[in-house]
Amino acid sequence: MSVKNDMTADFLRSAYGGESMAHMRYLIWGDIADKENMPNIGRLFRAIAYAEWAHADNHFKALKERVGAYSVTAGAAFGVGKTADNLEGAIGGELHEVEQMYPVYLEAARFQNEKDAEKAFHYALEAEKIHAELFKKAQEAAKQGKDMELGPVYICPVCGHTVTDNAPDVCPICGVKKEMFKAFE
Repeated sequence: MSVKNDMTADFLRSAYGGESMAHMRYLIWGDIADKENMPNIGRLFRAIAYAEWAHADNHFKALKERVGAYSVTAGAAFGVGKTADNLEGAIGGELHEVEQMYPVYLEAARFQNEKDAEKAFHYALEAEKIHAELFKKAQEAAKQGKDMELGPVYICPVCGHTVTDNAPDVCPICGVKKEMFKAFE
């Protein structure tokens, strides 16, 4: 069944817009990191861009039969700068989602008994916490004009859960098996 409540549907559309923009922004910023000779940071941006795609996909699918044209309001960082500055924009966006946006969206979905939206918001919230921390580590290196130390990055294609070095046997957020994780090496 599709989302019944207009408020939750609006939140899903807004989150879809924000995640879609983050996906594209991180791909662009990843290219900039590569040009600045920071390939690991570039790879981190591309990996997290994939996680943002997974979030957008979940939000879009939760809307199911809510078909139509809508204006979508979504906050986003804009601008192209040096990698350290781009990471500041990424950190700010992730922290906004973790501290303000997703907790509110998640509670509204719970209150309105919108199970698909609740699941999509929960998945995104948990992944964004990890993204913020990874971007902070990357920024520490970039501020010194260095690339970060980074092994393989693994992204769960269902919930966007993000881990470095080794994928878990089972995703701790959604239960997907290790073989499904996408590797960015």
